Amino acid sequence: MAPPILKLDDIFLSFGGAPLLAGAGLQIEPGDKICLVGRNGSGKSTLLKIAAGLVEAQSGEVFRHPSSTVRYLEQAPDFAGFNTVQAYAEAGLGPGDDPYRVTYLLSHLGLSGDEDPRMLSGGESRRAALARVMAPEPDILLLDEPTNHLDLPTIEWLEGELQKTRSALVLISHDRRFLEKVSTATVWLDRGTSRRLDRGFAHFEAWRDQVLEAEELEQHKLGKSIEREEHWLRYGVTARRKRNMRRLGELQTMRSNYRGHKGPQGTVQATVSDAQESGKLVIEADKITKSFGERAIVTPFSIRVHRGDCIGLVGPNGAGKTTLLKMLTGQLSPDSGIVKLGTNLEIATLDQKREDLDPEDTLANYLTDGRGENLLVNGEQRHVTGYMKEFLFQPEQARTPIRNLSGGERARLMLARILSRPTNLLILDEPTNDLDIETLDLLQEIVAGFPGTVILVSHDRDFLDRTVTSTIAPAVPDAPDGRWIEYAGGYSDMLVQRKGALEERRKAEKAAEKPKTQQATASGSSKVKLSFKQKFALENLPKEMAKAGAEIAKREQVMADPNLFTRDPAAFNRLAGEMEKLRASLTDMEEEWLELEMLREELEG
Repeated sequence: MAPPILKLDDIFLSFGGAPLLAGAGLQIEPGDKICLVGRNGSGKSTLLKIAAGLVEAQSGEVFRHPSSTVRYLEQAPDFAGFNTVQAYAEAGLGPGDDPYRVTYLLSHLGLSGDEDPRMLSGGESRRAALARVMAPEPDILLLDEPTNHLDLPTIEWLEGELQKTRSALVLISHDRRFLEKVSTATVWLDRGTSRRLDRGFAHFEAWRDQVLEAEELEQHKLGKSIEREEHWLRYGVTARRKRNMRRLGELQTMRSNYRGHKGPQGTVQATVSDAQESGKLVIEADKITKSFGERAIVTPFSIRVHRGDCIGLVGPNGAGKTTLLKMLTGQLSPDSGIVKLGTNLEIATLDQKREDLDPEDTLANYLTDGRGENLLVNGEQRHVTGYMKEFLFQPEQARTPIRNLSGGERARLMLARILSRPTNLLILDEPTNDLDIETLDLLQEIVAGFPGTVILVSHDRDFLDRTVTSTIAPAVPDAPDGRWIEYAGGYSDMLVQRKGALEERRKAEKAAEKPKTQQATASGSSKVKLSFKQKFALENLPKEMAKAGAEIAKREQVMADPNLFTRDPAAFNRLAGEMEKLRASLTDMEEEWLELEMLREELEG
């Protein structure tokens, strides 16, 4: 086993109340890919900051190998002194690092590098910070929620980058699929202490349940031991007083351990408030379209959503998911076509930007709409502090301003409010952001068992696979052109269907070309050979196709910027025209090469 390049041992940290970390540890060896998991508020981000040297523990040992380099993904990057994103990202490079890595990473993260850092959105700032920490390929890479604000194609690209990186990784993420694909070890932070499993996240939940079951059994045994000792002290032989005093001390220790045991934090317990049943047909959209300028967001699209359906919308950032969602729910009128909403609809919305939250409002006031201490849940009057407990909020937090809550706590609070109100149509826009695994489990159960209808936008593949009955995605995933297709099932089902459709198209093309090949073969003899021109084309077409593919990829990177059209519509339209010509040319070359290759195989027997 290689010696650790970073080690935290017996870390203690408290902010005045109960200790946040009490004996926690973390050991990183070269090549490790560790996922750090735990409930919201368990101290994961704090432990990562201690590892990065940004926070100092009150006690415990911290060892970092003197020659090792460490990079930490900042939640709020400091762009002061940098005129462009490129300059900010390059500032993270060391003396021998390759500057091209910055350009490569920025392009795949949807940034050109020329952006003014002061004008970036929160998501773009996060992408710039990700490029800065990954570019030097440090010995240790500490990433806190790296997939936030990334779309699915970028998340899948990031998975591949992290799988092949030489850096040791420590990851915090709510994205199960991402953790399963990248991690090879798991550190569980629970009640201030840490446990390590030398297997990836896919094995974590079964292991966690075993640990908690064993712990519960130990507590039960301890309780029985205390009962036996108390009985012995009351009724046992008292002549050997010295021995009795020793056993009395042991009993006091057992009692102290039993009373001081802090069990695992409870799980969120909630159900959706019953609402009047909606009509059987919830939404009917007939040939709806939407464009902004010359850019088509939705070309004629039709769908019928029935009661009980759970529809997932996926696609790259800027593809138009939110626009399509708003049209389907009547918040935005289509340019053409008709949207009809069903009867008796009671809609509840969870917005990804959490815009419904007033940072100065208190938790109790937000949940009750300022109507005192009680709220109505499923027709029953509930005191707000009792309802809050079901979502893991403490009674003393009732008067806490929302601005003091973490991202995960804000998501939980919005979920609590939505579920307290009668609804039969749930609209969820990136609902999994900032949720811990246990709350995510609850949300999955609610969505999967919801008697009404759900429409959700998500980049969480695991969540989609576990909940949705159909998936709406762009017809061209890497370059959305306004065409959308509905696929049966979740995200993985969609990928299988896309692959099957592609294979069917290739078979049809091959069948159409076969008569030409047979005719060419029949017209010659066994000694017929390819002409010089055909040989030249066969050898050079792959190079030309590769060149065309590179040109397409270059333009795709530029067009991936969601703000390009509003910033420079002329450039967007020019690039779109060039892309169309390049794709048509590439298709022609591919068809010509395939025909020549089949002819060569036939002639060579």
